[in-house]
Amino acid sequence: MSTKTEVSTSSDVSLRKKRGAVKRTESLAGFLFVSPMLIGVSILVLLPIFATFILSFADWKFIQSIDQLKWVGFDNFKDLMDDKVFLKSLLNNALFIFTVPICMAISLLLAVVIDKSVYMKSYFKVAFFMPYISSVVAIAVVWQVLFHPSAGPINQTLMALGIADPPKWIADPDFALISVMLIQIWISIGFNLIIYIAGLQSIPQELYEAADMDGANSWVKFRHITFPMVSPTSFFLLITGIISTFKVFDLIAVLTKGGPLHSTSMLVWHLYDTAFVNLDIGYSSAIAVILFLIVFLITIFQWIGQKKWVNY
Repeated sequence: MSTKTEVSTSSDVSLRKKRGAVKRTESLAGFLFVSPMLIGVSILVLLPIFATFILSFADWKFIQSIDQLKWVGFDNFKDLMDDKVFLKSLLNNALFIFTVPICMAISLLLAVVIDKSVYMKSYFKVAFFMPYISSVVAIAVVWQVLFHPSAGPINQTLMALGIADPPKWIADPDFALISVMLIQIWISIGFNLIIYIAGLQSIPQELYEAADMDGANSWVKFRHITFPMVSPTSFFLLITGIISTFKVFDLIAVLTKGGPLHSTSMLVWHLYDTAFVNLDIGYSSAIAVILFLIVFLITIFQWIGQKKWVNY
């Protein structure tokens, strides 16, 4: 009897060892498969982020050797509070955020109209989506022609309507930021529209049929059915839209280069100008850290606040 028990125990131990060896082999194989991605993310993403946080506490320029790096503590962050260009860029970014709710409102209105009351829906989807997938550089060049102060079609039309002195648009410090915001809204409507149409098509039609039986009008159905049911879609577009406003660079680079008089300078553009034109790596790293913290805090605030208005 004891011999049988010993044989059974030894076979169980042998089986466990084999299973452990198989698991280790599978784990090693899985690690080898994902290792190129892990190495790429570590070198191209994690390491630069870590270096940025470290360099934000240093005074160092690209043209200097690494042994000339000087640790300055929080001096870079203190200098940012007195940097008029940085503060102006921060204000411009805050104003630029308003493009997100405006774009969402227009896109939701268009999505409802196209989804319910329009023939050839595919055509309108493609037509509105084309600016989003087009080259931003090409779009910027086209709008640069449209916004030309004297020969542009927009001002030509305004003068034909009797406006003797129309705005100079991107050449005017008072209208340059508004001009860029209009272009950003025009570009983003297509993406938001497609996402909203997908959200509208997932709403059960029984809800609208029940509302019709109760005599609800279009506004009541939109307020109590459509808007609450697409709130997860709105939350997604709100977060991604606000994050994208802090990444606006190509429009600024082609249209205004932060001008005139820094009226269209954004945090990313100021960061680029500081790092790659002035070659001040320490100071630009501090700007990057501030930008990261702003986006992180806004995202956390939205994530907490969504419990009050998002219906899953």
